[in-house]
Amino acid sequence: MINSRIAALRKKMEICNVHYVIIPTGDYHNSEYVSDFFRVREFFTGFTGSNGTLVVTREEALLWTDGRYFIQAELELKGSEIILCKMGEEDVPTIQEYLALNYKQDEVMGVDGRVITTSFAKKIKDAVFDATGFYCEFNDGFIPYEGIWDNQPKLPANPVFVLNGDLSGVDYKEKVLKLRKKMKALKADAIWLSKLDDIMWLFNIRGNDVECNPVALSYCYIDEDISTLMIQKDAVTEELSDYCEKNQIELIDYSECDFICSTPENKTILIDPQYASYRHKSILEKKNTIIELPSPIIAMKAVKNPVEISRMREVYLKDSAALTKFIYWIKNVKDKAVLNEYEVGRMVDCYRMEVDGFIELSFPTICAYGPNGAMMHYEATKESNSKLDNKGFLLVDSGGQYYGGTTDVTRTIVLGELTDEMKRHYTLVLKGMLNLSMVKFMYGCSGKNLDILARGPLWKEGIDYKCGTGHGVGYMLNVHEGPQSFRFKTLPGIDDSVLEEGMVITNEPGVYIEGSHGIRIENVLLCHKDIKNSDGQFMSFETLTKVPIDKEAVLVDLLAKDEREFLNKYHEDVYRDISPFLSEEEKSWLRSATTPL
Repeated sequence: MINSRIAALRKKMEICNVHYVIIPTGDYHNSEYVSDFFRVREFFTGFTGSNGTLVVTREEALLWTDGRYFIQAELELKGSEIILCKMGEEDVPTIQEYLALNYKQDEVMGVDGRVITTSFAKKIKDAVFDATGFYCEFNDGFIPYEGIWDNQPKLPANPVFVLNGDLSGVDYKEKVLKLRKKMKALKADAIWLSKLDDIMWLFNIRGNDVECNPVALSYCYIDEDISTLMIQKDAVTEELSDYCEKNQIELIDYSECDFICSTPENKTILIDPQYASYRHKSILEKKNTIIELPSPIIAMKAVKNPVEISRMREVYLKDSAALTKFIYWIKNVKDKAVLNEYEVGRMVDCYRMEVDGFIELSFPTICAYGPNGAMMHYEATKESNSKLDNKGFLLVDSGGQYYGGTTDVTRTIVLGELTDEMKRHYTLVLKGMLNLSMVKFMYGCSGKNLDILARGPLWKEGIDYKCGTGHGVGYMLNVHEGPQSFRFKTLPGIDDSVLEEGMVITNEPGVYIEGSHGIRIENVLLCHKDIKNSDGQFMSFETLTKVPIDKEAVLVDLLAKDEREFLNKYHEDVYRDISPFLSEEEKSWLRSATTPL
């Protein structure tokens, strides 16, 4: 089926005189998760991971994806002609390097200009020119799926709701005033916003057009006087209409793309090239001067305000209690062989759905047993899953969207007998997670400065994991949020963000042994100011997650004294804070699960 779809695409390429087709994973806003309408790359490849780019030429088809998905992609591409290109691996070219190597004069690249970003298009054009001296031509009106994808789902459009002050903490007028000051400092008359969570945060609204992300498909144009929100008519409720009228926000339908052509002329407009589409940038620059910079909102929303922090603390207690209830349940199933990953994953979801204020999951639950745990973003289905057994590890990575916060937590749970290697790997992961949790550091550090604290115990053993150690977390928004992160590699086009007070970030080192096991322990941290003295401002982290860590896998002798003390104090806090949410039987079990080492 996949090969026949690629063949149909090649026929269309010949008719349209297109030599390369580039299909990224993304919607018109470069969202991480996309609705079914936008799953074009998945349609042509069968690969279901959240990150990947397909390039089709007249002779071959190639898929690029990152280390989280290498194992999964190999399985899902099996039987197709598509070649897997493992990003970041030695001797594997980047997409732009591949195109530059193969491009010939006057060849045309077909892209959906609404989907490909300004920054990605620039990388391709620059790479080709640097390698060949030719300016490559883009056909940005080439829609790969038209005439091939017969049953494409409809574009989602769901009602939007407005956050009140008890949830948002800061009103729209204050936010937009601060944004305009930042625009002025950047010498921009206006800003064109495409990033959905930026738009939702600015206007204090939320939607339901993207699975697991409470956002609505929209664009936004703001200058010194005008605020215009482009959103689908079916998403506009009476509440939103009244709210926009009260705040002098102009509402225009999302489908009326001519708006971008009628924006005021001769402006200096700021766009974020990571999210603004190639098509929109091309239109805007015809009559205006364009500044390409990261959206100021990314850094603004990363620092949570006091109301958001207070709400998140409350939500993390309730969410942690829900996952603890699940762990109690799975631990007390005597014959685990009667269960499978899919059923157990649904149990995790059911416990979370019972929490007051639950909206939806913050990402599809990962419930991976044994070797499947080595696939970082594995997802069991009703049709394809593995049975559990009374041995080994069960890795559960899950989270929720609530009125008052977004959660993300991973626990690796002991189901029975473990090998010495498994225990050693688990303890090394735990050491790294604890080291990062209890660090005190100077203000000015980024996650890049601190990442070695998590990887260090593993690196000493010659082990690494092919992903970052942590990512920012949104507030009733995307579970993956920038600009803060823990990682040791420099990523092109992404600055190393200083860790600021109020930033929320995950701490999730891991070990992934193909064919054997996967281990990840993840807590969410809140960045704080610590002591200030003649040496400067020190910073530290508060752990928001309060879920017990499975002591059955810990080799206590491998833990340093301070690591052991920190873990014992953490477990003391876990029992104190979440036991009020538990039954007497669950409390009794938790008391045992959190006794000091």
